[in-house]
Amino acid sequence: MIFEWMSDPSAWVGLATLIVLEIVLGIDNLVFIAILAEKLPPEQRAKARIIGLVLALGMRLVLLASIAWVVTLTEPLFHIFDHPFSGRDLILLFGGVFLLFKGTMELHERMEGKQLHKEDNPVHAAFWMVIVQIVVLDAVFSLDSVITAVGMVKELSVMMVAVVIAVGIMLWASKPLMDFVNKHPTVVILCLGFLMMIGFSLVVEGFGFHIPKGYLYAAIGFSVLVEVINQSMRRNQEKLVTTTDLRYRTASAVLRMLGSKNSGSSDTQSSDKEDVLATQAFADEVFDEENGAYHSVLVQGVLGLSERPVKSVMTPRPELEWIDLDDEPEVLKERLMSMTHSRLIVARGELDNIEGIALTHKVLNNFIETGVIDFQKHLREPVIVHENAQVLMVMEQLRQAPLQMAIVLNEYGSIEGIATPIDILEAIAGEFPDEDELDAAAESLADGSLMLEGSTDIRHVSLLLGRDLVDESEQYSTLSGYLLFHLGRLPENGEAVEADGYRFEVITMEGHKIEKVHIVSIEQDESKD
Repeated sequence: MIFEWMSDPSAWVGLATLIVLEIVLGIDNLVFIAILAEKLPPEQRAKARIIGLVLALGMRLVLLASIAWVVTLTEPLFHIFDHPFSGRDLILLFGGVFLLFKGTMELHERMEGKQLHKEDNPVHAAFWMVIVQIVVLDAVFSLDSVITAVGMVKELSVMMVAVVIAVGIMLWASKPLMDFVNKHPTVVILCLGFLMMIGFSLVVEGFGFHIPKGYLYAAIGFSVLVEVINQSMRRNQEKLVTTTDLRYRTASAVLRMLGSKNSGSSDTQSSDKEDVLATQAFADEVFDEENGAYHSVLVQGVLGLSERPVKSVMTPRPELEWIDLDDEPEVLKERLMSMTHSRLIVARGELDNIEGIALTHKVLNNFIETGVIDFQKHLREPVIVHENAQVLMVMEQLRQAPLQMAIVLNEYGSIEGIATPIDILEAIAGEFPDEDELDAAAESLADGSLMLEGSTDIRHVSLLLGRDLVDESEQYSTLSGYLLFHLGRLPENGEAVEADGYRFEVITMEGHKIEKVHIVSIEQDESKD
């Protein structure tokens, strides 16, 4: 009976052991099939994978059915320098050389960076050419597998059952393995190293020098363990990267591609080694070192817009100029003549009772022609946005509005400020002071410290200091807000806060408003002492 062994416990142990060995022996074949199938168009890869494993199963079953012939392959065919060569030796030599050649070529392509060039219409390998390569591999690995089976058990049915189960398991696991290999380039390099090791061991065995499989599998197992630790470390690093870190690192990478030579911190240099050298060589002629810091401000400002709410770029309520329609005509005339902005906020009684927005020059022209100040005639409906609306969404609304000014409201319907295209541009390029603010611009002192306005955007302060002072929850958006956040109360003149490696001293207060702040590095301050 073919299945008499089913009543023998030792046969079941042999079957289980053989299945495990067949799977282990087939993993290298499966990995190489995954690498070869990657050269095909995506819609053909699954088909190639299935055909490859089915052919492997067919070859192994045919070889098992021809056990007598397989055994004769160990008989010497000829001698070279008194060393006998059998049919098995020749097949192992051919298979080993083939694996070394293919592994070396694949490794060379990846080291030269050819895989990095993505084309709109990439040229894929011919389907049947890949299948032929898979067949050659199947022949080599099938012979090794069958000889192992013949050496372990005696019953032909046990061998066939073990081979069918092992190939079935590999067929089921092949797609996840291929997906994993294709998503992790370092794993591909590791697998190519394994295949070259296997190819070398086949060549050596073909010359009669037996290398215990345990040594080979121990080396592979240790390498896999190291790669698992490496992949785990990368995943943990990705989890720890905040939105701000990612934005600054992306900006630094873009600047390096544009030719900026601003070195930044050593941490940034060590974590971003993927510079595009060809672009760097070209851009060195376009961008000079002198403008590197300004390029950094622009790029980081643009990248930051997608994450910022409009309240972080708006002109706040205390700085707004507005017209109260309940005022006397003489007061209105005086207010109109003193206005410095091109658009007027018109309200009645208080700012929250807004009537609309008017263009200053139209109201003035009408007053010159008629002698009457008529705001109602020139009122326009403003764009109304919530304080947490994204800047990019507000920018799109302003693009479609007749008057490019948005009124920013909080959750209670009170006006928090206004946003204009100039506010958005300032969020990218820095503050554009009004005529009456020119004397209050940011100042770099001789000792290397900074004198800044309290209303300076906290993101620009971060860029100037090289520190991340931004609060991801947007609890503050200015230098004044940063100081109030750390103090928890309104500061007094001369009061200082030490945070993030710097000393922030309040120089000037105007009522409840922080006007001037002196910033000095704590290390620099201690070195003076």
